[in-house]
Amino acid sequence: MSRIGNNPVAIPEGVTVTVDNNTITVKGKLGELTQDFDTVEVKVEEGNVLVSRSAETKNHKAKHGLYRSLINNMILGVSKGWTKQLELVGVGYRASNQGNVLELALGFSHNIVMSLAPEINVETVSEKGKNPIIKLTSFDKQLVGQVAAKIRGFRKPEPYKGKGIKFVGEELRRKAGKSA
Repeated sequence: MSRIGNNPVAIPEGVTVTVDNNTITVKGKLGELTQDFDTVEVKVEEGNVLVSRSAETKNHKAKHGLYRSLINNMILGVSKGWTKQLELVGVGYRASNQGNVLELALGFSHNIVMSLAPEINVETVSEKGKNPIIKLTSFDKQLVGQVAAKIRGFRKPEPYKGKGIKFVGEELRRKAGKSA
């Protein structure tokens, strides 16, 4: 059984955590996040956030660890931020951005134009001889992961040549082609 929920979450310098009824608010230099919670008790004591459960049922145990992890991700996000990097593998695959508008050329008849949330900063890197890379940064881990998954969903990597959009460092399971 996991005991992640019992570990206290340290609050770094410059981050403020407030708890009102069933809502926790975390403010930092990068932004502000709020999260609703239930079935657990959240307390801020001596520079730490403590999460405790009121009962020993399966639901309470599961949410105990869940809310502790969510609060930890919120605190790390407003202090350091989260980054996801996507790599475009394929001939003619390109990415460019103007502000928070991302334009992708993925071999379809038209380019894909995607307007991103204002909380997300996007940067595209295109070097000669290397695959284009899309860098997504934000203070909200859930939002960065959701947007990265949506971009990856436009052209998932295929198992034979590996063409498509993949995360940087992702290992793909490759298949052998036709055997003669």
